[in-house]
Amino acid sequence: MADDQELDLLHRHYERGLEQPRLDEALGSVELARTLEIALRVLPHAPALVADIGGGPGRYTLELARRGYTVVHRDLVPLHVEQLTAASLALADRVQTAVGDARNLDLDDGSVDAVLLLGPMYHLVEHDQRVLALREVLRVARPGAPVLVSAISRWAPRLHGYLAERLYEREAFFPELVRVAEENGRINDSVPGWFTGYCHRPEQLREEVGEAGLVVEDLLGLEGLAFALGDLAERLDDPHGRDVVLDCARAIERVPELLGLSPHLLVVARAP
Repeated sequence: MADDQELDLLHRHYERGLEQPRLDEALGSVELARTLEIALRVLPHAPALVADIGGGPGRYTLELARRGYTVVHRDLVPLHVEQLTAASLALADRVQTAVGDARNLDLDDGSVDAVLLLGPMYHLVEHDQRVLALREVLRVARPGAPVLVSAISRWAPRLHGYLAERLYEREAFFPELVRVAEENGRINDSVPGWFTGYCHRPEQLREEVGEAGLVVEDLLGLEGLAFALGDLAERLDDPHGRDVVLDCARAIERVPELLGLSPHLLVVARAP
């Protein structure tokens, strides 16, 4: 975070408890499915040790632990650590969670087989802080370890929030939020309880990951146009409809002209 005000805004947003069910909602479930799909392409076999840094309430930690992985989870929000602790009782031998800052991890050098950095880039609004977090990932990763880095697309506020979700009808400040986000990437520097963070252009994300010393292997769009489907929940309830939604996202995941359409971007990188 750039300052105490932004840190306070982050905590005030996440202390509302809205993150825990988010990946069970329609679009969140597409994000979850696609992220896991891509992660399982590159992760070493279980029981490899995976670090889930900035992992929120730990949904990815739980999914990987159920598949036999050992996962160390760190998140800046105490509520998220409490939620994961409660949810992982049956997996306690595979999950270790604690409050932690992505920019200053309490993990040893070269101690993990893979790293998920699926949240911190959303909230580190200053370039040097994002690169600092990425360098911490590099420090704790073993040589050759895969690293997944997620970011919000620069155009997500307009396409997902403004157009598809019609947030301008509920929040008078939203058109200004869109303007500022597209101008400098920053989302909301002042409204308590509202999501505050940073939005990347695709090539900017690639460049920052490379600047930190990680080797970029892939740059993907996660959800494709799923966010624009007014009947997304109904489609996902139908097995064939779900397959079509995921297949279309998969089909355009690397098309350069379409990367920024997805609400979330994902870099697959590797420690050298």
